Amino acid sequence: MTSSTHPSLADYGWRPFFQSQVDLDREAELVPARVLAVHLGAVVAGGLDMEALVPVPPGQFGADEDAPTVGDWALVDPKGPILRRRLDRFSVFKRRAAGTDRRVQLIAANVDTLFIVTSADRDFNVARLERYLAVAREGGATPVIVVTKADLNERANEMAAAAGRLSQGILVECLDARDPLAAGVLGPWCGPGQTVALVGSSGVGKSTLVNTLAHAGQATAAVRADDQRGRHTTTGRSMHRLADGGWLVDTPGMRELQLVDAADALEDVFAEIADLARECRFSDCRHESEPGCAVRAAIAEGRLDETRLARFRKLAAEDRRNSEGLAERRARDRALGHLYRSVLRSKNKRRGEF
Repeated sequence: MTSSTHPSLADYGWRPFFQSQVDLDREAELVPARVLAVHLGAVVAGGLDMEALVPVPPGQFGADEDAPTVGDWALVDPKGPILRRRLDRFSVFKRRAAGTDRRVQLIAANVDTLFIVTSADRDFNVARLERYLAVAREGGATPVIVVTKADLNERANEMAAAAGRLSQGILVECLDARDPLAAGVLGPWCGPGQTVALVGSSGVGKSTLVNTLAHAGQATAAVRADDQRGRHTTTGRSMHRLADGGWLVDTPGMRELQLVDAADALEDVFAEIADLARECRFSDCRHESEPGCAVRAAIAEGRLDETRLARFRKLAAEDRRNSEGLAERRARDRALGHLYRSVLRSKNKRRGEF
C-alpha cells in the first residue's frame, strides 16, 4: 500500500457513528478508509498514511444497495490490501437505473449537505426545487438552496424568498458563483470532515461554484485508472478535496434522480398538505371531490395553492411507481437467495453421505 502524508481520519469525515461499528477485538488489524472513487472490482480508498486502489472480493456484497459507493467508509486489510467490510451509512443517495429491471444504482453515501443549485434566470423552477428537496430529505442530507447569478437579476432576492417558502426551515443563499466571497458564504458547510454534493441543471453555475469553493480549480483525489493488478473502469463519481478542508462528491448523475422510497421525504417537503390530509374525513381521501376533504377546503379558502397539490401528486405517483418496482425486485432477490442456500445445503448434505 502506498504511503505519504494524508489528512487525519477526522479530516476524511470519520466520526463516532463509524467508530461505534468497529469490533476492536476481532477487527484490530483492519484499518478504516473512505471510498474516494469506485472502479469495476475495486475502489480507491483513503485513510491514515494511505491512498490506494483496493480490490473488492467478488460476490462479497450481494444486493446492489449493499455494495460500496463513493463516500462510504470501509475496513481494509492492509496486507492485501483488500476491502473486508463496509460500515453502515448515515445518508445515501440512490436512483432507479435505466432499463426495466428496476435495479437500484447508488450515487453517494455519507453526504452531510446537498447544495441545490439554481440560477436567477429562466432556470428557476419551483417544481424542480421541490424534487431536489425531496431527494435531499430522502437521502438524509441537509438541503441548502443556492441561487446563483444574483448579480445579473434584480429579482434574485425575490426568487430566493420564494425558494425559502417551499419547505419549513429551508436554508437559501443568494450569490454570484464567480465571486471569491461565495466561498465564505458556503464555507460553514465545507469545513474539515464535512462532505457536500451539488445538484442542479446544466448552466446554473455548478462548475463555477466548485472552482470557487476549491479556490482556483478542483483539488482532486489521486484516482488511478489502472495499476499492476490490471485495468479498472471508473463510474465517473469521485471525491474532491476542498480548500477549506471539506470534501465534494462529484456526482454527474444527481441531476437525473427520480424519487424512490421517498414517501416520508415528500411529507416533509409538502408538510402543509400532509398536515391537512390528516384532517380529512376519510383516511384514503384522494383530495378530489370527497366530502370532508380538508385539502380541498384549504384550496377553496385560498390557504393552499392547487398547483402545489398537483406537483405533490405528480412526485408521489412517481415515488409509488418506482418504489413498487423496487420492492418487487427486492422480494425476488430474497427468494433467489433462499433458493441458492437451499440448493447449497442439499449438495453439502449429499456430499456428506458419500
